[in-house]
Amino acid sequence: MRISLHQRQTQSGMVLLVSLVFLLLMTMIGLSSMQSANLQEKMAGSVGLRNQSFQTAEAALRVGESAVQLDSFALAVCSGTTQCAPPAESSVVSTAGLNSTSGVLWIAAGNGFYGVQNIGTTLTAVNVPSNTSATLYRVTAVGIAGTSRSVVESIYAKF
Repeated sequence: MRISLHQRQTQSGMVLLVSLVFLLLMTMIGLSSMQSANLQEKMAGSVGLRNQSFQTAEAALRVGESAVQLDSFALAVCSGTTQCAPPAESSVVSTAGLNSTSGVLWIAAGNGFYGVQNIGTTLTAVNVPSNTSATLYRVTAVGIAGTSRSVVESIYAKF
């Protein structure tokens, strides 16, 4: 079978055009995959920082609770709504020290901070004989990792 010169000339540019279209499609798919991978890497990094800040806050909380458990631990009862409320500065605290508004002394614990508030006593504690009083302490801990911040709190009853 013989192809004439006229048929060969009309088909020679079509292969190039189809190849370029396929190359363009492959490039678009490659770029989209790279953007998706980059986004997933950023999300994984963010989750990692969030987990790290939470674990730092948990560790600082345990240190604070251990400090409250000591027999020698003593703290004056908070006075007023501002000083007895959960410390508002926990969303911005970045160094150890005393906050003049809430009266909370922030103490460094590893990469985090904790603060303790004496929120008073109670006569009705769970799983204790009646007429047993307990002093209640609010322990607030802050963990910071990168741009992520975690705040955890616990109420500790000391008999």
